[in-house]
Amino acid sequence: MTIQTGQPTERDALRVAVIGTGQRAAIALHVGSASVGASVVAAADVSAEGRLRAEALFGESITFFTSHTDLIAAGGIDAAIVSTPDWTHAEIAIDLLRAGIAVYLEKPLATSIEDADAVLTVAYETKTPLYVGHNFRHAAVVRLMSEIIERGEIGEVKAVWCRHFVGNGGDYYFKDWHADRRKVNSLLLQKASHDIDVIHMLSGGYTRRVVGMGDLMVYGDNDDRRDRSGETMADWFSLDNWPPESQTGLNPVVDVEDVSMMMMTLDNGVMASYEQCHFTPDYWRNYTVIGTHGRLENFGDTAGGVVKVWNTRREWQAAGDAEYPIDGVTSGHVDADITTMHEFLNHVALGTPTQLSPLSARESVAAAVLATASLRSGSVPFDVPTLHPSITQYFASSTDAADRLRTLKGHSNA
Repeated sequence: MTIQTGQPTERDALRVAVIGTGQRAAIALHVGSASVGASVVAAADVSAEGRLRAEALFGESITFFTSHTDLIAAGGIDAAIVSTPDWTHAEIAIDLLRAGIAVYLEKPLATSIEDADAVLTVAYETKTPLYVGHNFRHAAVVRLMSEIIERGEIGEVKAVWCRHFVGNGGDYYFKDWHADRRKVNSLLLQKASHDIDVIHMLSGGYTRRVVGMGDLMVYGDNDDRRDRSGETMADWFSLDNWPPESQTGLNPVVDVEDVSMMMMTLDNGVMASYEQCHFTPDYWRNYTVIGTHGRLENFGDTAGGVVKVWNTRREWQAAGDAEYPIDGVTSGHVDADITTMHEFLNHVALGTPTQLSPLSARESVAAAVLATASLRSGSVPFDVPTLHPSITQYFASSTDAADRLRTLKGHSNA
């Protein structure tokens, strides 16, 4: 089977494939709006349901494969969006990179440090573009917090705290493979990797020592279980699935923590913490960033929310010394998805540097993996290993993340 690419347009469009046509595959709907010219011409999924989803998303004219290896063998693909389950990321990405196909890999990069490093090593050796979809860097609330820090309103960053209230956790993570640690390692990778990446971004450094605590406190006691093969989250999600103990149809295996906490020491001396709970009634992230001349905190993380700054000495007050409204979408992260996909395609077509960095993605995985090891071993602290300098330099040269880190590390309000 070969891929029919048709007549070229006024410019040669990138031929894009989607591998894994589950819930997250919808991000590929933004391919066609990229300025460089690109279109989805093929999809691969191991299930019959996956073919139906692919046709519903991208049309019946696309070529469909039941494995990524068959897709690679057919040829005719410039770039691939990998939105398969977490435990498959490394193998699929490595096969694509070795075939010379540029890779957009959904986060997390991998479920182990060894696999993450293997993906980066192959990308380095083959010089094939690799991009990891940490789209939250492009969310309006993150851009706003970053701008406030860069303007010097809170001085030099010294501490970052993030509380993540995962109000949809029961539906999102405990009714399918996400609940099985063999397939995700922990939700500190699947869910927290976004926030760890943002903590690194706002802090201007990477985690070098980490300690974790956590437990399965609620969903492990729920014995209403069933196999949901062939379904996606949209098939069962409802805000009426409340309270948490009343959830039905949980995954047959539930052994990931529904409460997780981690503390981090970064290479620039910044100290950070992250807390995640999957049975809260509300669903949002709260960041507090403390600098030498003030602090910022977001209330809400989409349009309608606000980032407040306190930078004069006083007793408690609800109002900030300055308050900045958050723009963007009112729910979800479609705006960040669009920017992320266009950034990837521009990078592949034009070599444009990216804000999202495979290095940062690796550091998120490393911190999360070792925090998980810590929380499962009595909160023993672990040191995060570093990459080989040649690999670090290679990826730093293709992204602006390294320049951004240097800027933030040297920033002060003096």
